[in-house]
Amino acid sequence: MEDRILTNEELNEDRFEANIRPNCLEEYIGQKEVKENLDIFIKAAKMREESLDHVLLYGPPGLGKTTLAYIIANELGSNIKTASGPSIEKSGDLAAILSTLEAGDVLFIDEIHRMPRYIEEILYSAMEDFVLDIVIGSESTSKNIRIDLPPFTLVGATTRAGDLSSPLRDRFGIVSKLQYYTVDELTKIVKRTGRVLETEVAEDAAIELARRSRGTPRIANRLLKRVRDFAMVMGDGTITLEITKMALDKLKVDAIGLDDTDYHLLKSIIEKFNGGPVGIEAIASSIGEEQTTIEDVYEPYLLQIGFLKRTSRGRIVTKLAYEHLKIAYQEDMFE
Repeated sequence: MEDRILTNEELNEDRFEANIRPNCLEEYIGQKEVKENLDIFIKAAKMREESLDHVLLYGPPGLGKTTLAYIIANELGSNIKTASGPSIEKSGDLAAILSTLEAGDVLFIDEIHRMPRYIEEILYSAMEDFVLDIVIGSESTSKNIRIDLPPFTLVGATTRAGDLSSPLRDRFGIVSKLQYYTVDELTKIVKRTGRVLETEVAEDAAIELARRSRGTPRIANRLLKRVRDFAMVMGDGTITLEITKMALDKLKVDAIGLDDTDYHLLKSIIEKFNGGPVGIEAIASSIGEEQTTIEDVYEPYLLQIGFLKRTSRGRIVTKLAYEHLKIAYQEDMFE
């Protein structure tokens, strides 16, 4: 399946993000409360000459969790080691990562909710007491080995905080939820990225890009990159409002950041299930998608803008969505 331009999941083309990431909290745009609190906690840890408490960052994909992890390490003046939950399959994998840490290092684990439970359990003592207890050998010759670890800071990132076990979640001293960005914040991000990429972006074009970016910096930067191509080929390289609108229309990104996938999902619920309520399993079957993809990728923004509602009986398409889709809304259709 072709990559969806409006997905909030990372695509190969987003690797350029590493080059445009801010390096410190002062440069980081948005997430004001999270940023202010982290600034205090980092400064206090440095004054005490201690490692920072373990940090859990959660929220939808593309909001800057990875960027924040790198900034935390930078602000602490520490090295960062990175891993992802699904890649840590055996206790040896975790031991190999932890044994390379030095005092004060930051270990960033993305998608931490996807770590196997028995790996989580090994992590408990590492986070709490900075020791690693692992069993090696087969049942008849097995022995327990304890390895002392230097004080370190674990930064975990997840899109599904509810999937973390309580014992693991409780071991994070700092828990921060990242929110969707405002149009004003995204406008600043678009303009900053334009400067880094040495591309001139008109103010009204930056605002238009921000409006269609679904509250997500990753999508804003991706759209900017695509619109830049149109500006280079069809203009003088400057991203104007006219070129922005033309490019985004060709990319089938509408005025509020919806695309064909969103339309397909909403129309399926309206046409096949009378607008809802309908269970997530039925929706997944009707549009041929995985349940988790709908919940993590498609739904969050539609819920955020009030086009979908989750109820105890299932999903319901709201009147706002009907108006946007220009479909007649029947007041009594759910009765």
